[in-house]
Order: sequence, then structure tokens, then C-alpha cells
Amino acid sequence: CGCPSDRVQQAGIGACLMAEPELVAECYSAMASSVSIPVTIKSRIGIDDQDSFEFFADFITKNYEAGCRIFHIHARKAMLKGLSPKENREIPPLKYDYVNQIARQFSDAAFSLNGGIKNIGSTLALLEQFDGVMLGRAPYANPYLLNELDQAIYKTQPVNRFEVMYEYFDYACQEHTAGTHIKHLAKHLLGLFTGLNGARAFRRHLSTNMFDDRATPNVILEAGKLVSQDIKDTFK
Repeated sequence: CGCPSDRVQQAGIGACLMAEPELVAECYSAMASSVSIPVTIKSRIGIDDQDSFEFFADFITKNYEAGCRIFHIHARKAMLKGLSPKENREIPPLKYDYVNQIARQFSDAAFSLNGGIKNIGSTLALLEQFDGVMLGRAPYANPYLLNELDQAIYKTQPVNRFEVMYEYFDYACQEHTAGTHIKHLAKHLLGLFTGLNGARAFRRHLSTNMFDDRATPNVILEAGKLVSQDIKDTFK
């Protein structure tokens, strides 16, 4: 119950479902009774002018009563008219206090916070307050952030970014052979070397060449040669 796009609204799904908590609860019950894995609910904290804590609490209450015990909350309201999906991820103010308050009200449920979490410091700080956090755009822009979080939280070993690139190259070769255009594969690598010398040149090379119909996965390796491998944090 989070996406505010016009297309999604026209289908009667997404953030507009927050106005129908009973229907969401029915959907939850139907899914929960059909599978053996946990069913979770992700939502905003409100929609349009229905942005009071009471509105949010009513939505959570009805779905809690239906049996849901895991909620992922994007701590912004959704504006169903007047804002694009991108603007809806940035303009409505974050209200972490709503999620804090509802978590205290339903202490046996788990609430994971989403929205505006951009780095390791804020992630670790928020994990002290909430049951979990959900990151979206930040790790897509800088995939290595996930490995850094694993190191900080689970004490895992660092991953070599060049090894990731080579493994992804093998995957890209399989997909390209099956008919997938390289632009659909290379675009997900653009942020792999964020923060390293040559990262901009890497992105530029991929961005310039991945739309060429003649391009092959070799553009990935060509781009990788532009990144300095003499960086400690890639070989810790």
C-alpha cells in the first residue's frame, strides 16, 4: 500500500488502498491462510489530507487484528494527486515519530522503517530504535553499501568489488545470449564503484555504450579497466 502512481491507482492498488483498511485486511487474511511463510504489509503513514496519526493507527489496527505482525512503513504520506512517484519519495516530510508511536502501541508486532535512510550511520542509529530498516534507493545507487552494512552488523568479510563485476559479467553473458539487451544489464552496475578513483569514468563508459544495439557484455570489462584497483577497501 505504498505506490502512488496514477497507473497503480487506476488498478485499485498501491497507496490508495490505505483508504480501505478492511479490504487490505481481507487480502492479508486470504494470503496468510494460503501460504506457510510470513505475509507482511508495507504502507505509507497516510494519503493526501488523511495524514493524522489516528488514520495511520486505524489502518495498522485493522490489519493487526487480521493477524499481521510484520509491517514495513515508509514514513511519509503519499500524495495521490499532484506529485510524481519520484516527488512522492522526496517531498512529503518524513515522520519517524509516527512509526515509533505505533510500535509502542503494538509491542508484539515488528515495525521496519523505510524512507530517507542513506548511509551506514543513520542505518545503525535507527536500528537502535526500530525492529528493522528498509533501504531502497541508497543501495541501488551504491550497491557496496549492503556489504558495508553486513560488515558493520554481521561482521562479515568485505567483498571485492572487481570480483562482483566479473561474476556479474558471467551472468550478463548468459542473459545477453538469451536475448537481453545490454542496457538492461549494465544499468544496474552503474553505482558499483561509488567512492573509488575512476568511478565516474566507469559510469560514463557504461552509460555511453550500453544503448548501442551492437554492445556486448564486454563493455562491463572495458569500464572496469577505468577503475583503480589500488584501493584498500576493495581488497580488505
